[in-house]
Amino acid sequence: QLALVESGGGLVQPGGSLRLSCAASGFSLDYYAIGWFRQAPGKEREGVSCISSSGGSTNYADSVKGRFTISRDNAKNTVFLQMNNLKPEDTAVYYCAADRWSNSQSCRHYTEAPYDVWGQGTQVTVSS
Repeated sequence: QLALVESGGGLVQPGGSLRLSCAASGFSLDYYAIGWFRQAPGKEREGVSCISSSGGSTNYADSVKGRFTISRDNAKNTVFLQMNNLKPEDTAVYYCAADRWSNSQSCRHYTEAPYDVWGQGTQVTVSS
């Protein structure tokens, strides 16, 4: 069974950092682009970042550019989202998802359409 499991969420003060992990089980991430999405209370889910299967291409939402960094370690079958300088508006449930349709040099964070394997989410709360 294909599954993604997120971890690393928690409570952090504004300006703090967290690193989220997205681990795959039942399949190899080598040929999948991975996206991170988030959903805040009362809001629609939005794309945060993505990384191509090759790791050579990354994209970020404007709201997180310069603060978040996505990376992957295929040997560990895991993708990471390093989040620095966190703000209260980053509070949300964060999901990772796998896309097998994009080519090795591209990924799309602005749409959920190509993502067909999703994790259960991890809560990130930024508050003093």
